Amino acid sequence: MEYTTLGAVDLGSNSFHLAIARVEHDQLFPLDSLKETVRLGSGLTDDKQLDGLAQDRALAALKRFSERLEGMPREAVRVVGTNALRVARNAGDFLRKARGELGFPIEIISGREEARLIYLGVVHSLPMSPHNRLVVDVGGGSTECIIGNKLKPKAMESLYIGCVSFTARYFPEGRIEKKSLRQAEFAAREQVQTIAARFEKTGWKEAIGSSGTARSIAEVLAKNGVVASGITAAGLDWLREQLLAAGDFRKLALAGLREDRVPVVAGGVAIMSGVFDELGLDRMTVAEGALRDGVLWDLLGRVHHRDIREVTVEQFVRRYHVDLVQSQRVAGLAHELLGKLDDGARELAALADFLDWAAKLHEIGISIAQGAYHKHSAYILANADMPGFSRQEQGWLSNLVLAQRGKLSKMRAAFDDDPRLAALALCLRMAVIFHRSRRTLKLPRMGLARKARGFRLEIDSRWLAEHTLVALALDAERTQWDSVGMPFEVAET
Repeated sequence: MEYTTLGAVDLGSNSFHLAIARVEHDQLFPLDSLKETVRLGSGLTDDKQLDGLAQDRALAALKRFSERLEGMPREAVRVVGTNALRVARNAGDFLRKARGELGFPIEIISGREEARLIYLGVVHSLPMSPHNRLVVDVGGGSTECIIGNKLKPKAMESLYIGCVSFTARYFPEGRIEKKSLRQAEFAAREQVQTIAARFEKTGWKEAIGSSGTARSIAEVLAKNGVVASGITAAGLDWLREQLLAAGDFRKLALAGLREDRVPVVAGGVAIMSGVFDELGLDRMTVAEGALRDGVLWDLLGRVHHRDIREVTVEQFVRRYHVDLVQSQRVAGLAHELLGKLDDGARELAALADFLDWAAKLHEIGISIAQGAYHKHSAYILANADMPGFSRQEQGWLSNLVLAQRGKLSKMRAAFDDDPRLAALALCLRMAVIFHRSRRTLKLPRMGLARKARGFRLEIDSRWLAEHTLVALALDAERTQWDSVGMPFEVAET
């Protein structure tokens, strides 16, 4: 289904953003936007727990966002969380409350996925260019650096440095001293140094800043007559001197510096200075596009059948030399069984893509070792960079592939957390069992249905008598599904 209106929510470590756009002829036109300065990252305790005050601020903001999103279809809205939620140990508890307030699922995206989406948002806000561009986004908890050409990113990295975390670490209680500023800049340079050689080898002709820190610095430099537009190395030097002269962020009186940016400006300037120094930048323009815009463009691709996740899966198929004929056999039967199991209820239909992707990728671990290949496959899917997939989505794929064979007791917690995963795992396991011979078989008519908490498979008894390996495997399935409290019954007809 295609949608005329799409929504994106970016749960950043400094600010939460909501963007709504109208879709017309494969283009996006902004309709509305909201911003809440939540500073989720400043609520991270020393042991990486989100404190109560930060959670309360976040939940209140999401409650307000929910009013604007009310009535929008679930598939037309995507909500992503970034660094603060990546590192918070109690993120799971918070996300359950957050979803209740917002009314939509929340995905935690990896740093590189965040970088990809930022680039997508930035490049769509600029005229196309034939040369490479460097995009730098200094956020609240992390800094993303990307080199791309036209719509394609060529190098992406996420560095664990952000204006909120740096301000808290190097400028406690708002004090801005020469020594601490130098330490912050040096720490930023150390992080940027890890990517400098690779980025310089790829090369770029234009540097572009994205999001709040870059826009805030550019606005201050312009309003004070230092630079006509954008950010320059000389302008950053001037801004550093203004910070040191004030000595405390509460004493800053700079034209163009918005009130909500004052508490984090020192950390942002230190990081941007480190980026300029280590990458040898002299000038940077500032784009309007940001993460939320990239989420909208990515969502447009998903709902208009140009899903980047499909591209990623196809790349993995090629990279790991998947047996395409076998994966198609498994996928075909798994989907047929899913249709029988769903029985028109459409409860599982939204997850059909995951079953298809799992069937295509279930054997990628064979490239490492044939023994326990499902474990290797699951590990790759859980830990690899997979553009387009959130952490939760990678976890889903990994668990589904892990459940394709072997003992199911390892899946008890995952099945309890979301019973839909068990239903998809059953379809995949059955497809793997029936196609274990890796040759085309004339399969019998089968029925698959839910029964109480478990499942019931109906199958032709004569066919089963002629295929003893399948019969033995199905008999063993009873024990495995009993181990997770989901009885599995085979009824011969």
